[in-house]
Amino acid sequence: MDERLAAAISHWAPRFTMNGVTAGDFERITSGLERWADWCSAWSAVAAEHEQLGRDALAAGRDRSAGAHLSQAAVYYHFAKFLFVDDLDQMRTAHMAAVRCLDDALPYLDPPGQRIEIPFEGSHLVGILRRPGGEGPHPVMLMIPGLDSTKEELRSTEELFLERGVATFSVDGPGQGEAEYDLAIRGDWEVPGAAIIDRLVAEPGLDAGRIGVWGVSLGGYYSPRVASGDDRVQACVALAGPFTFADGWDSRPVLTQEAFRVRSKSPDMASARAAAAGLSMEGRAELIRCPLLAVTGKRDRLIPWEHSARLVKEASGPAELLLLEEGNHGCANLAPFHRYLTADWVAEQLGGYPA
Repeated sequence: MDERLAAAISHWAPRFTMNGVTAGDFERITSGLERWADWCSAWSAVAAEHEQLGRDALAAGRDRSAGAHLSQAAVYYHFAKFLFVDDLDQMRTAHMAAVRCLDDALPYLDPPGQRIEIPFEGSHLVGILRRPGGEGPHPVMLMIPGLDSTKEELRSTEELFLERGVATFSVDGPGQGEAEYDLAIRGDWEVPGAAIIDRLVAEPGLDAGRIGVWGVSLGGYYSPRVASGDDRVQACVALAGPFTFADGWDSRPVLTQEAFRVRSKSPDMASARAAAAGLSMEGRAELIRCPLLAVTGKRDRLIPWEHSARLVKEASGPAELLLLEEGNHGCANLAPFHRYLTADWVAEQLGGYPA
């Protein structure tokens, strides 16, 4: 087994199974792999099995099952492409399959989803809006993925907010998902954040006075960056986000470094490292005045927990740190110890359903 493959399997297994991959499929796919070069095709093959289950269910009129199978297939296709930047054609094929499956699943999810495209700097940002049951207008959570995640990965987290009366808008921003081909990663996420919030406040059934922002990993930098520049944000969650992304660059896995190089449109690794320095909360953290919850783990090998502690210390508004002693990156290995608490905290801040 080559080094990159071993790193992907050892680092990400809890994340995959938390976000929709069955333990059996994870073992079935990864146990037969020896080379990172075969990663995308192996995951895509099993994703196609789940997609076919969805297509068969749809043809038989079993709509709820179709939605479940197709949204699960989208997650598998997403994990086929998530860090596979050394073969961009193969990566994009898997990615477009993920987009196709989720789009086709949206009418059959509970609650259903709505695809929204937001024009932005000559391209567009794509997000999925889902509204909870009951009378609106609803509070809404803007959900931002990280360096290697996309909106297709966020179904299980969406459910936690939706169950508590909070609408969700999971979006691919610059350098992410559907936007990564035209728009590079950028540090000033208050700019795309404002464009996204402008669109959300114009959407019927959403409460413009109750907007939150949540992000994971690099999205855990983007979310406080949005909150630092837009006073329409009433609550912010930063899960395992960096304070300055260049800090600790040399210790990060080569898969992570290479994905950042490609998605920041950097010509070489030295340029990528310089670009990483542009993602920083220096001079921005003190501009955060809304309630802030930062979640991190002491065993995070990608973003040390001290980044979250510094964010909480420098924020001007009420700020809390949830530090899990055994938590890995994103605390995916300890999901019950932070996900429900986070969802309850958001519902309390934004006025969702009573806890």
